[in-house]
Amino acid sequence: MEKIPMTADGLERLKEELRRLKTEERPAVVRAIGAAREMGDISENAEYHAAKERQGFIESRLGELEDKIRRAQVIEVEKLSGKRIQFGATVRLVDEDSGKKKTYRIVGADEADAAQGLLSIASPLARGLIGKEPGDSVEISTPGGIKAYEIRSVSYK
Repeated sequence: MEKIPMTADGLERLKEELRRLKTEERPAVVRAIGAAREMGDISENAEYHAAKERQGFIESRLGELEDKIRRAQVIEVEKLSGKRIQFGATVRLVDEDSGKKKTYRIVGADEADAAQGLLSIASPLARGLIGKEPGDSVEISTPGGIKAYEIRSVSYK
């Protein structure tokens, strides 16, 4: 069973989503299915079919979340240190073409949100950064072409 690396915050978010689905979403969809059944013929009842589809999504997501939580390998970022980039690192970069500065924290795939500066460990940029140090340059292949970044700093907070 392959472990899934994530931060403690990431694990908590998964657990919160699991709790919400079990205690709020699942009961609500069961009520919606019951209400739709009371309307009569369910063969052409759009509300019934929509609720059943939602129920299928919820049950699938519950299984997925339970599996991920079971396989979670929590990385305690605050115990990490050093100059080399690894999971949990907060990395300051400079785009060598535009001069734009960017800051990313390398996190688990389920935690990723590039707009929030959370970069998935599985992303091409994160994979290119792993093992590098401040002062190094990396070239990353993107859909828009090759992007070059200089690593300015690495920290673990």
